[in-house]
Amino acid sequence: MDRRDFVGIGLAAGAMAGTARVQGAPLSSKLGNGGILDAGVLQQQELMQAGKLTSHALTSLYLARIKVIDQAGPRLNAIIEINPEALKIALDMDRERGLKKLRGPLHGIPVLLKDNIATADRMSTTAGSLALAGVRATRDAHVVRLLRAAGAIIIGKTNLSEWANMRSTHAVSGWSGRGGLTLNPYALDRNCSGSSSGSGAAVAAGLATLAVGTETDGSIVSPASICGLVGIKPTLGLVSRSGIIPIAHSQDTAGPMARSVADAALMLAAMAGFDPSDAATEGGAGQARDYGAALDRQGLRGKRIGVARNFFGRHPALDAVIETALLVLKEQGAELIDADLPNIGKYGDSETEVLLHEFKADLAAYLKQYAPHAPVANMADVIAFNQRHGSTELQYFGQEYLERAQAKDGLDSQVYRDALANNHRYAREEGIDQVLREHALDALVAPTGGPAWLTDFINGDHFGGSFSSPAAVAGYPHITVPAGHVHGLPVGLSFVGAAYSEAPLIGMAYAFEQATLHRRAPQFPPSVSLVVNKNVSA
Repeated sequence: MDRRDFVGIGLAAGAMAGTARVQGAPLSSKLGNGGILDAGVLQQQELMQAGKLTSHALTSLYLARIKVIDQAGPRLNAIIEINPEALKIALDMDRERGLKKLRGPLHGIPVLLKDNIATADRMSTTAGSLALAGVRATRDAHVVRLLRAAGAIIIGKTNLSEWANMRSTHAVSGWSGRGGLTLNPYALDRNCSGSSSGSGAAVAAGLATLAVGTETDGSIVSPASICGLVGIKPTLGLVSRSGIIPIAHSQDTAGPMARSVADAALMLAAMAGFDPSDAATEGGAGQARDYGAALDRQGLRGKRIGVARNFFGRHPALDAVIETALLVLKEQGAELIDADLPNIGKYGDSETEVLLHEFKADLAAYLKQYAPHAPVANMADVIAFNQRHGSTELQYFGQEYLERAQAKDGLDSQVYRDALANNHRYAREEGIDQVLREHALDALVAPTGGPAWLTDFINGDHFGGSFSSPAAVAGYPHITVPAGHVHGLPVGLSFVGAAYSEAPLIGMAYAFEQATLHRRAPQFPPSVSLVVNKNVSA
């Protein structure tokens, strides 16, 4: 990194922080060492309301930091494209503020979108694939329309695991043909997980206030945990899927990724809502809440929480961190009950079967509606494109999942319908629902997953286990919160509940977060392995 540039950005933010005062207190006392760029939504709003900050200035600072941290310096490679209209939109939001026309908590707040979320602007929507490079969507995704209506400034798109990690059995998370590899800001030689890799790295590194990720199974909560963030995977149908390049409509959802529970809650409130173009949101109609009102420091008091012990035992150091987190839950008034989640081994194969069937059908439907002029119209076209551009698209790993999906029959096949029924039976009725009912639980907790692994283009990803699948397959809410560190690498604690239980889960997550405040901003070390080896040798 050019240290002069890095320090310059820090001083620019610090200078603003040092001169501003909010409600009689120095701003630095409210923002901490990260200053404006690491501040939360409400802190940034306080500054703007006090006339000490404008949305244009905030957006400018983030864009400047992106140039230093993401495009130069350690070159995180988290941002795949900048919105050329971002500063204009920021000026528009400032004008509205000057006229006392505030749209809500996200008014004038910079937000990044994962690059599988359609925007009808000058940016492309590609899922990281060169097959869609330069292709602009015909209209905004529904969630984008809601964010724009809430006053959020879409400042850019984030890199991701290409096709949301549904391309190869030997894929490297965080890599796409269009965007290259996103690096982990907590150790540059380690993986960010995925598929919302860029969203996780960008928010952790202070490149925007908020980001939107998407999840089919783990793609929000895993990179959030590994990047020291809060991630919310909502109940299927709470947030519209319209305009999101799909894997599978039975599991896909967008969700917030943020540096705090409060920020994630405010963003979820802006994203949730009925969409006549998405039938799943009919079930969620009337379920959305003011999630900001769910932020309760006493949110754990009196709660019965099941500890899913069958998701422990994969990493001793991780287990030690989570055991300490469990003590905090008890100190905050929760009653803990060991409660293994049943039948977790009964839907792994059927989940894959469903994803492959739906991927083939859903991708063709998306391309027809949102990218009718793209050079690819279906799965077969994408496979052929990759074969023609093998030196770039296939340089590290293949496209086995695309090929397997192409070989599947339609969604009327009995194999597909049986697999989907199996998923719902064992993940819902005889899974999460069963254990919550039998033990009268308010939520389940477990480690979200292991610490970040070394990126390996030869062997692909090597996960250390995950708690993502039960909630993902069931379509139920899942929140991860920073729980501590393993050798300097963040790990998260997961809260999972019944359908549409986001509000109480947010209350529990917030109480834990405020009692611990585990999040630490990244320092961009080349590696933590050198430090660990030195300590072991000593």
